[in-house]
Amino acid sequence: MSKKFFNLRVYGLLINEANEVLISDEQEYGFKFTKFPGGGLEYGEGLIEGLKREFVEECNTEVEVISHFYTTDFFVKSAFNDSQIISVYYLVKAVSELRFTTKIEVFDFDGEGDVLQSFRWVKLSDLTVDAFTFPTDQYVADLLLKTI
Repeated sequence: MSKKFFNLRVYGLLINEANEVLISDEQEYGFKFTKFPGGGLEYGEGLIEGLKREFVEECNTEVEVISHFYTTDFFVKSAFNDSQIISVYYLVKAVSELRFTTKIEVFDFDGEGDVLQSFRWVKLSDLTVDAFTFPTDQYVADLLLKTI
């Protein structure tokens, strides 16, 4: 019997003054996916601390949490292993200059390697659930569209 475990993830919904939300296109070991910026919590971190670390690591940008937006309330199995994903989403705002490059095309990566990432701003009016790969991001996108 294989050992099952929980995988705690934390994500930020960063919306700019042009009413666009930041999304992340990624590729890991040949698997391409689109999600909101963020990632896994490290042992010993709180949710907000982990989210702030993820934005610095991925976007070279410091953020402040505005409010909690959503926590997973349905079963989601990881696409990468046998873990159950629990995701927490926060509305965030940048508190430092935005120091990352954004792209227009999906999966427009610079360079090569096993792990690649690029960011895009998407107008909330153009955002669709189908733009996202994973069920929780899809649910959050739908919820975001219903609340704006």
